[in-house]
Amino acid sequence: MAEFSQKRGKHRGNEALGSAVDFLLANARLVLGVGGAAVLGIATLAVKRLIDRATSPRDEDDAKGDSWKELNLLKATPHQQPRPPPASLSQPVSLPPPLPSAPEGPTDTELQKPPQLGSPVPLCLTFQEKLLAFEQEYVVIPAAHVALAKQLAGDIALELQAYLRNKFPELPFGPLVPGGPLYDGLQAGAAEHVRLLTPLLLEPGLWILVPGVDTVARDPRCWAVRRTQLEFHPMGSSPWDRFLVGGYLSSRVLLELLRKALVASVNWPAIGSLLGCLIRPSVVSEELLLEVQHERLELTVAVLVAVTGAHSDNHLLLAWPLEGLAGNLWLQDWYPAEAARLQALDDQDTGTRRRLLLLLCAVCRGHPALGQLGRSHLTQVILRLGEEEVDWAEEALGERFLQALELLISSLEQASLPCHFNPSVNLLGSLREEEIDSIGYALYSGLQAPEGLL
Repeated sequence: MAEFSQKRGKHRGNEALGSAVDFLLANARLVLGVGGAAVLGIATLAVKRLIDRATSPRDEDDAKGDSWKELNLLKATPHQQPRPPPASLSQPVSLPPPLPSAPEGPTDTELQKPPQLGSPVPLCLTFQEKLLAFEQEYVVIPAAHVALAKQLAGDIALELQAYLRNKFPELPFGPLVPGGPLYDGLQAGAAEHVRLLTPLLLEPGLWILVPGVDTVARDPRCWAVRRTQLEFHPMGSSPWDRFLVGGYLSSRVLLELLRKALVASVNWPAIGSLLGCLIRPSVVSEELLLEVQHERLELTVAVLVAVTGAHSDNHLLLAWPLEGLAGNLWLQDWYPAEAARLQALDDQDTGTRRRLLLLLCAVCRGHPALGQLGRSHLTQVILRLGEEEVDWAEEALGERFLQALELLISSLEQASLPCHFNPSVNLLGSLREEEIDSIGYALYSGLQAPEGLL
């Protein structure tokens, strides 16, 4: 009986709260308009969810996407279009004829009537114009800075390559190759790292790749590098055998070796003095990062230990700080394939897919919630749009921007963003439910007022 009374009281409380929300939204439409009411509705629903979470336990079934079901009610709300300027500001106003009883002479309304102009003056920029202005201010990098960053990255690569050959003469490292978004014209601002690939030269025939799903880790993102031909080339005949763990080449052991060398052995002050900059290895990040400070710019160089060409598909595998059972596996890097595909699509129709990627990267980087969306998430969304939509001219850039937001929201609702090149990899799998909710609300709000994202 007590339980029934408690549920009945809770039901009445929910009805009262729902009535209050409906009354608030109904009046908001009259005062704020449709777009303003939608944004207010999002905030009101968020408050309601916080109250529900604080006053009642959540069912496992209810926890799966209840926020997206509520927001779907707002999904049908049309995008808030910029309101046209009032008629009194954009064109002459035709006043009604004076009443017969009105006194002769100028009235107050006629005295306040603005002078008529030959053509209306635009009072605000369209979203497309604001998007292009944002691009010029936050996306475009001066050519002089790009050239200087490439020069510094190339010089650091030569110095580090000479160090590795002197420090580890028995280990056949390949030539260090700088690359990444800066070299492919895909870098927005100075936030991206310059990638410094450090390839391992593995003996042909001694190593094969095993998909991550076929290992105990069951991780489709990764590959294992297994040692073979032990009957003809026993253990110790390869210089890389010292990094084996359970018969597999361990990315974790190699990372630790190079981390100790970069932090404790390399004379970075001397190299920085030679190159006219300050170089410091990062001791906070688990990645191998070099922070470069020049009087004209700041740069971050990511040293990536890589296995290349060990498979018929020429996969690029990186030694990455993975957790759990995948700690010794190698992460497959899709960046080269993504950059090449975007380039090929844009070359077919002189499109703006790469420009859209730069804009989305700049917008997400400066947003507290959207900063959890990385380049890989945004690239996969644009690749899907890039092969579906036809018009990728500059005039359609604003429309494609909004479509990318909608596709991101749809993916977040399902907590699924399959990789374009390997659908079994879910790029949203590493995000928690709270993070997905936070990103989803930010995108819904941005879709109603996209100028607020710029």
